[in-house]
Amino acid sequence: MHDLGYFREHLDEFEQMAKNRGVAIDFAAFRALDQERRERITAAERLKAERNKAGEEIARRKRAGEDASDLLSQMKRVSDEIKMADERTTVLDARLADFMLTVPNRPHSSVPVGHDASANVEVRRWGAPPKFDFKPRPHWEIAEGAGIIDFQRAAKIAGTRFAVYRGLGARMERALASFFLDTHAANGFTEILPPFLVNTAALTGVGQLPKFAADMFHLEGTDLWLTPTSEVELTSLHREETLDAETLPIKLCAWTACFRSEAGAAGKDTRGLKRQHQFQKVEMFKFTRPESSYEELESLVASAELLLQKLGLHYRVMQLCTGDMGFASSKTYDIEVWLPSANEFMEISSCSNTEAFQARRSGIRFKSKGGKSEFVHTLNGSGLAVGRTWLAIVENYQQSDGSVVIPDALRTYMGADRIPQLP
Repeated sequence: MHDLGYFREHLDEFEQMAKNRGVAIDFAAFRALDQERRERITAAERLKAERNKAGEEIARRKRAGEDASDLLSQMKRVSDEIKMADERTTVLDARLADFMLTVPNRPHSSVPVGHDASANVEVRRWGAPPKFDFKPRPHWEIAEGAGIIDFQRAAKIAGTRFAVYRGLGARMERALASFFLDTHAANGFTEILPPFLVNTAALTGVGQLPKFAADMFHLEGTDLWLTPTSEVELTSLHREETLDAETLPIKLCAWTACFRSEAGAAGKDTRGLKRQHQFQKVEMFKFTRPESSYEELESLVASAELLLQKLGLHYRVMQLCTGDMGFASSKTYDIEVWLPSANEFMEISSCSNTEAFQARRSGIRFKSKGGKSEFVHTLNGSGLAVGRTWLAIVENYQQSDGSVVIPDALRTYMGADRIPQLP
């Protein structure tokens, strides 16, 4: 969320931001609401001044034994008008607050301008695609042939876009999460295991609500939702708190299941694990000082890259343009891993600096001794999406006999070096 006064004073800049992001914001409605609010406040202040002056005259008349009934009658009318003006101002304040919740974050000056992914900029690549002397198969064919995943039985349990992992498939899912968490812990991140249910305030604080309600699962009759990402929980760990500046940066990581309805994604990636209603993810998160947040963003991306390097997976880093960034982001890098069967890259991590956007919505500040209170900057990044890493390993390490070689970094976690095909 943006400061209302700053937003009002820089409307032209925000209108340009909306154009760069390709989003529709009703600035005319804002101007009308804001003007009426200021007019109501001015009118109420004038009436209150009139009431104060009349009050002094009423007191003088009473001391002098004079009749003040005409002024008392007038003041009742004025008090009623003040009450109505204050009530209307309260309504307008709420409507302005609701409006401000719909305004996305401002992109950093280094973010390229563009309306879709075609304007994203490749920053670097690591590794090379594996070479096969056979036509590589998609992960679902390999996994079903090895008996390590079952989509049909998952559909009996929960419907489409769910998966049942079995045997070495389940073990590799668990191994990847442990490998990610252990690597992050070695790099100074504190592991968190949060609830998988989150309330409306937590989702509003990170910018998921009100905009993305249709993309989430709500528990009927409650204020709780299934978490779409543990970024929500990690942000709210310090909601409405003032942190000691000496503790920053605070580096956290968490494994959770994540739940998304994928509203509007009909027909996209319907086969396999790429776009599921439930998936597991390890999230990285940082609370930082404003002056160091972009340095911390680069470090966050490096932490995600390290995992892919240890797994020997070919990837590229993309800087997203204004029109492809998330609602809360000021700057985002996507890391995309290579998929042999599709001969293309697939997003496996997204790392963003939201600057003070989420902190302002969530009321998270920091303060030095003797200094003033400021909003922290928050950063988040996938480190990594477990299911997508799982499918990338299956595709990149597949063999001609249908087996899958397990990367060296996972072998101690799995107690195996290969996943064989069923006889």
